Amino acid sequence: MLETSARLLRLLSLLQSRRDWTSTELASRLDVTTRTIRNDINRLRDLGYPVEARPGVAGGYRLGTSGALPPLLLDDDEAVAVAISLRTAAGGSIAGIEEIAARALAKLQQVLPSRLRHRVSAYQTAALTLPSPGTRVDPDVLTLIAGACRDHERLRFDYRTHSGTTSRRQVEPYRLINDRRRWYLMAWDLDRDDWRTFRVDRITPELPPGPRFTPRPLPPDEDIAARVAQGMGEATWRYRARVIVHAPASHVRARIPIPVDVKPLGENRCTFEPGSDHPEMLALYLGMLDADFTIIDSPDLLNALHKLATRYHQAITTSTASGP
Repeated sequence: MLETSARLLRLLSLLQSRRDWTSTELASRLDVTTRTIRNDINRLRDLGYPVEARPGVAGGYRLGTSGALPPLLLDDDEAVAVAISLRTAAGGSIAGIEEIAARALAKLQQVLPSRLRHRVSAYQTAALTLPSPGTRVDPDVLTLIAGACRDHERLRFDYRTHSGTTSRRQVEPYRLINDRRRWYLMAWDLDRDDWRTFRVDRITPELPPGPRFTPRPLPPDEDIAARVAQGMGEATWRYRARVIVHAPASHVRARIPIPVDVKPLGENRCTFEPGSDHPEMLALYLGMLDADFTIIDSPDLLNALHKLATRYHQAITTSTASGP
């Protein structure tokens, strides 16, 4: 049986690891009686920990909230994970959080045992975090959206598009997605009656959040990731074209670096609408499909292909004539 002080620390760790515990569960974990658990709970309360009791036959305990943050007890893996997360956040994409994360990391490293400091320092030595190239996200806005997702509360906000126009949106928020450069909100757009993806740094929310809503069935995580990845590419495209490729749709999907909507037109033909900032760049991408293709109603893209073909032909002629 554990000594009283060690048992209290172990009890506190259990209460922090899960929301609700019955007296029987705690007694079994600590190999004591339920009466000892009641006495230890009172000792924790005397030390200032807000342990709440749940009445009833299946009654138990939970660690509540108070005006002060109680000390957290972390095992080795949890402590290393928190330290690495703080190190990553120090170079992240949330405005104003870098200095706070660095201060918290310094405090944590000061109390880490040497064996854990070695594990964290190994990560810091090997890893290099590139600075975020995009606009930083306001942490208050991110927290507001995360709370609305958690509590199933509608959000109303002004949204600024890539072109600079602003529109008022009303959505049911579900998921926040981070690609290490930007934050995105996956939500059900009530006006458009469909799923939509929004860049968080372009959201100006209206306070307070709206009424609660009944959650809809969410698409699978892989579908959400594919939708966000596709939106990330399409949101910045200034030029689009329709292309028919004389190859199976699976061949095109495998050659395109981002998810695209490829529609089969038969066993060996498909169509899709790629995009880019410039027709010349789009022409280069199409050349890497390793398949024949036909352009539909896109004169700018045809001109870009003609320019590239002329330049390549001239390069071939010149290189052959010059010799080794």
